[in-house]
Amino acid sequence: MVAGPITDHLTADHRRLEALLDDAERNQPLDLTRYGEFRAGLLRHIGIEEKILLPAAQAAQGGSALEFASRLRLDHGAIAALLVPPPTPGIVATLRHILRRHNAIEEGSDGLYAACDRLLAAAVPSVVARMKAYPAVHPSPHNDAPEVMPAVARALERAGYRLLQSTGERGACG
Repeated sequence: MVAGPITDHLTADHRRLEALLDDAERNQPLDLTRYGEFRAGLLRHIGIEEKILLPAAQAAQGGSALEFASRLRLDHGAIAALLVPPPTPGIVATLRHILRRHNAIEEGSDGLYAACDRLLAAAVPSVVARMKAYPAVHPSPHNDAPEVMPAVARALERAGYRLLQSTGERGACG
């Protein structure tokens, strides 16, 4: 099956974001400039999916959400929560874990992007144009207030995950 324009655009963005995170982690301590680019790019990517793609797919289905939309939204909440505190090895490991699972749902042949390429076939050029025009995100500074990590833990739990302690740890639920 040939990928459509929505799939091509957003999958390429996944690879760009993965490369930014890889670059940030290449040397320790973490390169906060590259991580900041990853963070802003990931929040923009989530915004595109939440504000453009999921609503357009729901409208194309007569108001019915895609079957995996709630799963994606829980993941988006967990990912966004992980981007609030300063990055630690555990936060980065947890982000990678969630993104591996999340991206597979979006990129699969029956995933979000393929479904949107099919459902929105007549409107794909305008949808892709809207995605490309979506504004840059300028995140607030990281927040390390005492209440942040409990809030992160709750967002992860809602989505079926837990915070990993390091890049070598396995077993986050989800």
